[in-house]
Amino acid sequence: MVVTELWTKIVLWLSEHAPVTAAALRSPEPPDLAELEAEYAVELPVELRELWACCGGTDVDVLADVLPPFYTPYSAAQALQSWRDHRKNWTAQWDRPACDYYAGSPGSSFHPSWIPIAGDGFADELVVDLRPGPLTGCVLEWEQEAAQVLRPEWRGVGSMLADVHRSLTEGIPAGHSYPTVTEDGRLDWQIR
Repeated sequence: MVVTELWTKIVLWLSEHAPVTAAALRSPEPPDLAELEAEYAVELPVELRELWACCGGTDVDVLADVLPPFYTPYSAAQALQSWRDHRKNWTAQWDRPACDYYAGSPGSSFHPSWIPIAGDGFADELVVDLRPGPLTGCVLEWEQEAAQVLRPEWRGVGSMLADVHRSLTEGIPAGHSYPTVTEDGRLDWQIR
């Protein structure tokens, strides 16, 4: 329940300090996890299951930069659609992606075991890496233009949310980004 607790605390903070961002977030629709696992062909980790049980993403084309430096969380349905889009775009390399074997290692084509969890509204995303190895479940940043991931940003969804919560409540950086709130009540991450 760590993910649920952290997500709840983040949403409460947003409601008080960045109400426009909080208002953009939707209640979750419980996903059919068995169906998702069958399509992804991987077992979803507890933290990812928990995230989608408490986070419903936003409406289509609505950005809410909850996750640094500028990512809007996805619902389970939005994540699946993004993953399907990657499968179409990377058809030629889907079965043999240009990526190292183990979770957390670099890659230069989209890997089928990367599950999108947030996007920037263009093409970059945060993905949970479900390749095998000790870093299974880590969060990577997929850079579409460069077609790459380099290193894990967080050890997992729980550590990502803990970092975001700590950053919001203590005013310290999360990764290389500092939280600020705009005059109109939106959370904005400043890269420094």
